[in-house]
Amino acid sequence: MSIDFTATQLATRAIHAGQEPDPITGAVVPPLYLTSTYKQDGVGQLRHGYDYTRSVNPTRDSFDTQLAAIEGGKYALAFSSGLAAIDVLLRSTLKPGDRVLLGNDVYGGTYRLLSKVFVPWGIGLDVVDISNYQAVSEALEGADYAYIWVETPSNPMLRITDIEATAELAHRHGTKIVVDNTFASPVLQHPLELGADAVVYSTTKYIGGHSDVVGGAVVLNDEDVCDQVAFLQNSAGAVPGAFDSWLQTRGLKTLELRVKRHSANALAVAEHLTGLPEVEKVLYPGLESHPGHEIAARQMHGGFGGVVSVQLAGGREAALKFAESTEIFTLAESLGGVESLIEHPAAMTHASVAGTTLQVPDNLIRLSVGIENVDDLIADLDQALERTK
Repeated sequence: MSIDFTATQLATRAIHAGQEPDPITGAVVPPLYLTSTYKQDGVGQLRHGYDYTRSVNPTRDSFDTQLAAIEGGKYALAFSSGLAAIDVLLRSTLKPGDRVLLGNDVYGGTYRLLSKVFVPWGIGLDVVDISNYQAVSEALEGADYAYIWVETPSNPMLRITDIEATAELAHRHGTKIVVDNTFASPVLQHPLELGADAVVYSTTKYIGGHSDVVGGAVVLNDEDVCDQVAFLQNSAGAVPGAFDSWLQTRGLKTLELRVKRHSANALAVAEHLTGLPEVEKVLYPGLESHPGHEIAARQMHGGFGGVVSVQLAGGREAALKFAESTEIFTLAESLGGVESLIEHPAAMTHASVAGTTLQVPDNLIRLSVGIENVDDLIADLDQALERTK
């Protein structure tokens, strides 16, 4: 008997949606289809629609089904990276002359793609504080936009945007809203339910969850837009390999457990760092002192994510020394893996926005808080801060 997984809770959907046991052997874990092509029963007579893995692959299909079920969307499309997902979504739905309204605190790679690739193609780009409802309203009054691009929590300043209010405002002006939900993950936040037109992920992060795979995804409810994205995805070939899809499928199965531990650890770290003399400011939406805390508490469920950003009182040199002094936190880019990472955004992930309105403070450190024992993590940060004196 087939189960309607839409009626089940997220943890159940994550383990079972798109993960039916193999009909031949009964294997509980669906097979990994490491094939580039498929035997046809006659010219053009395909078995279940499979002809070539750039276009379709059973392992990728399983991941797409699983992710859509967790997100609560009708369609999910996996890509070779988060930037590939963003690129294909925008190129398949924009034309020269269209405009995008971008937040002034986003992943540096997103800004680089839009400003260095899309703007020369003829796409207009304006930057505002997307978390500021009035600023967004004024921008929409002054120009026509195809998309508002939202990151919430944003990267790396962890600003919070009210998705529902922003979507309602955008739709009044005939504008669509895309939410990069990478920091929250589908465990904590469901932008489609709040009015977003599309959700994008770097599945490299929490969804993959083990720092061993690079991927991206677009999740949608609109069939026409899905068809446009799928056409360009196939035409341009920005697809993940089967093994990458399999790794991300495995990651989704434990996502809820991991994200809740990430969030609990991150809150403990943020609370510990708050008020220390070496720390100028702690940025984390789980803190009641965070300006976006009330909105985050309303639209995020079960935690506030695993990223904590910290500004050091000693300036840039103290920040660099801190980043280079941890022993459990690893100095590396990326986030969302089981291990804790530390980085200096101005010199690493956000170097591409130097000199722009998106430039980040040079005393800022971004912590990706992992799922290790939190007492060990706090002790590591304390000894690293001691070395900055």
